[in-house]
Amino acid sequence: MSDAESTRVDMHTKLLDERVVARAKQREIDVLVYAPHFRRLPAINERAAAYSDSELLVVPAREVFTGDWNNRRHLLVIGLDEPVADFITFEGAMAEFERQDAAVVVPHPAFMNVSLTHPEIRAHANRIDAIETYCAKLFPAQNRHSQRIAAALGIPAFGSSYAHLPKTVGEAWTQFDRDITSTADLVDALKNGADRQVIHRSGLAHRGRRLLEYGHLGYENSWKKIDRLLLSGDEPTHPRNLIYEGRFDDVSVY
Repeated sequence: MSDAESTRVDMHTKLLDERVVARAKQREIDVLVYAPHFRRLPAINERAAAYSDSELLVVPAREVFTGDWNNRRHLLVIGLDEPVADFITFEGAMAEFERQDAAVVVPHPAFMNVSLTHPEIRAHANRIDAIETYCAKLFPAQNRHSQRIAAALGIPAFGSSYAHLPKTVGEAWTQFDRDITSTADLVDALKNGADRQVIHRSGLAHRGRRLLEYGHLGYENSWKKIDRLLLSGDEPTHPRNLIYEGRFDDVSVY
């Protein structure tokens, strides 16, 4: 840990390998939240455990896509014990998160058509544990807007690299004023509003990495990608996949 009284958490990354671990340690990150798209929870858990060690804890998480592709609302969920499918209704997803007593946070709020809007966050404020107020993938004006939403609603903040590229890891983090040594510790810190600071790097290198990450959005939001993921219904997080045994059939949007 970087400090016996605090823990640096990069609250949202999309990739995990030796390069990512090395980058996180170089940046003195203590905890990395790993939440790749369209991958089932058991696989995420297994990979997170494989890359955790005494210097770096990797916490498995899911960024669940609620709603359909054109009106999807992303929710970052930490502390799930059972898999939850993508592309189910918002209410269906929230009911499942609450049943599992997981921490629910809002990544990149009010961003494009992939995030909860200010009115939606306000309507569900008592069900949300934190709002991302600094995302290294976004521009300063977008982050300032997120900060205004969190301040107006009195919801705790968090920051992350939202890294889709290895060199972005550790560009932003949330520094909690407590030791966090397990997933349960992080869930407790989020659900109970533990004291924290949102911190990020600055300068030309930081700006350059943010621009590269933003450019990656073209791929992330391509119809080619979603066609590949949703046409057959056999993909790992499709709500009608046999692995879910019909649990989400009544709340599936596809």
